[in-house]
Amino acid sequence: MSSAARDPRASLDPAIAMRMEPLRLALQGAADRMQSAMMRAAVSSIAREGGDCAAALFLPDGRLLAQARSLPLLLGSLIPAVAGALARFPAGTMRSGDVYLLNDPWSGGTHLPDIALVHPIFDGRELIALAATSLHHQDVGGMAPGSIPPDAIEIHQEGLRLPPVRWRDAAGVLPDIDAILGANTRTPANLRGDLEAQWTALAQGARELRQIARHTGERFAAVCEALLAQSADMTRAALAAVPDGEWHWHDALDGDGEGAEPIAIAVRLHKQGEAITLDFEGSAPQVRGPLNASAAAMLSAALFFMRTLAPQAPNNAGCLAPLTLRLPPGSVVNPDWPAAVNARTATVKLACNAILGAWAQATGVQGEGVAPHAGVATVLALSGSRGDGRRWMFTEIIASGAGASATAPGRAGVSTDVGNARNTPIEVIEAEAPLRVLQYAIRRGSGGAGEQAGGDGVRREYLLLDGEGWIAYRGERHRSQARGAQGGGAGASASARLLHADGRVQPLAARSRVRWQAGDRLLIETAGGGAWGAVVADAAAAGVSSPPSTSSSPSPSSSFHPDPRQECP
Repeated sequence: MSSAARDPRASLDPAIAMRMEPLRLALQGAADRMQSAMMRAAVSSIAREGGDCAAALFLPDGRLLAQARSLPLLLGSLIPAVAGALARFPAGTMRSGDVYLLNDPWSGGTHLPDIALVHPIFDGRELIALAATSLHHQDVGGMAPGSIPPDAIEIHQEGLRLPPVRWRDAAGVLPDIDAILGANTRTPANLRGDLEAQWTALAQGARELRQIARHTGERFAAVCEALLAQSADMTRAALAAVPDGEWHWHDALDGDGEGAEPIAIAVRLHKQGEAITLDFEGSAPQVRGPLNASAAAMLSAALFFMRTLAPQAPNNAGCLAPLTLRLPPGSVVNPDWPAAVNARTATVKLACNAILGAWAQATGVQGEGVAPHAGVATVLALSGSRGDGRRWMFTEIIASGAGASATAPGRAGVSTDVGNARNTPIEVIEAEAPLRVLQYAIRRGSGGAGEQAGGDGVRREYLLLDGEGWIAYRGERHRSQARGAQGGGAGASASARLLHADGRVQPLAARSRVRWQAGDRLLIETAGGGAWGAVVADAAAAGVSSPPSTSSSPSPSSSFHPDPRQECP
């Protein structure tokens, strides 16, 4: 049944139906402008240039009303962050001017540098909505500059962990909380500046939302409910158009940094009628290293996938209505405290890839779906001291290759699925740190070969000009590849190495923290995406083949966690 035939406006009061599209556009615009305001005001380059931040609007009960077109990795996790804030500060206790802050992975957070702020929006005495933002902060303490230590084995080594607290009230920032935050970061000015950028976005969102509600009139709440119902209905219709079935996909991470044993990511996708279940039973138990992904982080992968089913639907929580998400407790996709979690990006991205891989099996016969992306966003935290003693630090994200589809090749050097981070300009890097970027290029031939080729990865090389410092490197796909779909070839693996000034070459594992000196060079090559469809005959005759593989396709772990499965939402 088509989404048009299921349009809930057909049975609505005409006064509500006529307001739905104007309200949808107004809410989307408000969320996008919140995002833009936050990025303009941000101090840290990872947010200002890289866009590693997100903004959204919610109903007073915590249901997502609209989200910016920004970073799905953070957008999805804002839903449990708002739920965590409401659990600690129920709507009836909120006051005008309040802002609540959290980063605790067991209270709705993801990893500690991602601080979420939640702000109640009042119109007079009535709570009409909530605004929320999340931003990757430069440093929140812990054992390594940048607060993403790849060698962490528990959350306490990763930085300051905060359950939901009141950060601001009508009089301003609470001095006690500000003092705690400032005392637990290596970059207090950056932290305070980026929090103020988040507040700027919240305040703008609140002003716009009040104006939107007043313009919509007394039916504002009813029209919001109708938009949620429309999104749910369009998503159910998209599911109903796909044959029922069950599909599986298995992948594996390149060890947790503590050991080299592959870490299984497994998903079972069961679609029946208008409902779908994503079940991660069979994924590895939680690990000592920081690859564990909280349930809040995993919701990002699920939300991204559900939004792809009916992309024209209103951008709200309605798309989650047909979904059951099952995450085994005590696993790498839902760890128990005090697990280390700072490298959860790799786990969430491979989980998203697994969902897309399984769905490609369901839709491949219809020429739909997409081959797995490279499944990695390389995260670097570089820091050090210049020869004159001045300290420096910055974090950046390096893209990889996108998977191909039945109708188009994959894009090269692009953030994919739950990623949407932007390139950090070379000029910014060289202005902030004693570095020279010697190479920034597409890694030609790293995408899988096929009827539609996978997207190529990226090559990036840095030269340390002065002093000494630390490299915290979080990569993936060093020992595995993004598989192709419908007979397509796999993408090439990634690699990283430190080229010392004395000629020594030091290969880096997927999770590494190493020192470097002036004259040393860091070379990173990110993985390619999978291809769609087998190589066509004329291309095969011309000698075109898949990139060389450095390891076999990963196999699922035989270890299963016996505990009952968590379901959300």
